[in-house]
Amino acid sequence: MTEYQIEGDTLQLTVEGMDKVWALRSHLSIPLRDITDVKADPERGAGALTGIKVGGSRIPGVLQAGTFLDSDGMVFWDVHRPGHAIVISLEHEHYKQLIIDVADPATAAQEISEAARRARG
Repeated sequence: MTEYQIEGDTLQLTVEGMDKVWALRSHLSIPLRDITDVKADPERGAGALTGIKVGGSRIPGVLQAGTFLDSDGMVFWDVHRPGHAIVISLEHEHYKQLIIDVADPATAAQEISEAARRARG
């Protein structure tokens, strides 16, 4: 699971527990102005067996964590529970999307979307 926090004009993502090892990352910091869309998307979370693994782990039916290359470009994944997945679309960043599993997807998507809208003016 990934914890999120909005600090000023930045979205801070912290990869929790053993996911740090699986994903080969423990933290991501994203300017809110670079977020173009956020949505709770269990379908996309369930479609985890996509993309070419660049760095990270994929255990079918269990998890996908790390950096993967798919038709959208580089995507960061940290998903164990597809029903808790949110998709954060980005511009001007290394990753085109962040697909993470959070405790409350509807609330996370709403809070991050609102903060991104405010940051974009």
